[in-house]
Amino acid sequence: MFNPKSIYMKTIKSTSFHKSAIEQLQKNICSWVGHLHAGTADHLAGQTFQCPGDGELDNIQVYSTVVSHPGRVILTLHSFDKETKSWGPALSVSEIEVSKDDNENWMQFPLPAVQLLKENTYGFRLKSPDAFIAIGEAAWPNKSPYMYGEEWNINNIDNKENYYRYFSLAFKVELRA
Repeated sequence: MFNPKSIYMKTIKSTSFHKSAIEQLQKNICSWVGHLHAGTADHLAGQTFQCPGDGELDNIQVYSTVVSHPGRVILTLHSFDKETKSWGPALSVSEIEVSKDDNENWMQFPLPAVQLLKENTYGFRLKSPDAFIAIGEAAWPNKSPYMYGEEWNINNIDNKENYYRYFSLAFKVELRA
């Protein structure tokens, strides 16, 4: 059963060259990304976050629970306006190949250097033209929503964006010190 005292979201300070600026490690359910081969829907997922400090982006990692179908996964990073829920243009893009070996592993998306600014809000979106994967996510109890951003998803059938304060992908954002 979910224990709110076991929430692992934290910001981290480190003197190392690469540091996790923000990470949410809790995962008790999953969200799907990609194209289910038996259907027509393409599922996209993402996460918004407030950056806890200035730094140059190195990579973003998401936790892969299950790789149902291997293939390409594309991550785009955007500035995000949390008041209007609008995504800015892509600041950076990374594409990786996933396989069954990526089940229950952190998938790292190396990104070209982008300066992230303290207290600004950013978001990343995940999509795939051929893979179908489950990304670890946390469902927070009603009294403890995820305070640093919102999970986002959409599919190409109803094309309606959904934002959730009480859900968060399992992710890490690493900055260069």
